[in-house]
Amino acid sequence: MKVLVVGANGKTGKLIVEQLAKSGEHEPYAMIRNPKQEEDMKQIGGHPVLADLEEDVSSAVQQAEAIIFAAGSGSKTGPDKTISVDQEGAKRVIDSAKAHGIQHFVMLSSMGTDNPEQGPDSMQHYFRAKAIADEYLQNSELSYTIVRPGRLTDDKGNGKIQASHHLNKSGSIPREDVAAVLIASLTKNETKNKSFEILSGNEEINDALKFVY
Repeated sequence: MKVLVVGANGKTGKLIVEQLAKSGEHEPYAMIRNPKQEEDMKQIGGHPVLADLEEDVSSAVQQAEAIIFAAGSGSKTGPDKTISVDQEGAKRVIDSAKAHGIQHFVMLSSMGTDNPEQGPDSMQHYFRAKAIADEYLQNSELSYTIVRPGRLTDDKGNGKIQASHHLNKSGSIPREDVAAVLIASLTKNETKNKSFEILSGNEEINDALKFVY
């Protein structure tokens, strides 16, 4: 499957591209904004696609059969950039996905988006932007999966998680394992048209995803 990875130059995005390339089942198209990043994407097995989330992205989307949206404005930017990238940028990709008949759309979201007002003051604008993007995807009529991890770490993944619509707890999870969950969600019927939370746990990813609800 040809998979467009939006936000391919981010920490999680690079892991997604790398894992897709190694899977032997998928062909990763790495959406980046800066031409200087093209060589890096090629070295990890991705086909670079130049596009800007704050502009028209239809030319990037039309090459793909599925999309993993892993873009984010980053913690160092203000609310305006968060809305522009995490919210409106996501909407742009979703609209283009509909126009080009994308088979499945996997969204990397976050714990806390269900109740943004309950999050830390510094994170509420981010949670609200992600919540709006998630709802837009749910209402788009696209086949989708929304994955909401806890705090992301750079630890080595072990392929073991816990997953549920609501875990009712906080915690963390390595980016490597999040990338693996996003990729698994491309083809698993059990995750289609569902949103769920994930943390590090004791179940193999494929087993944990069989019972999300």
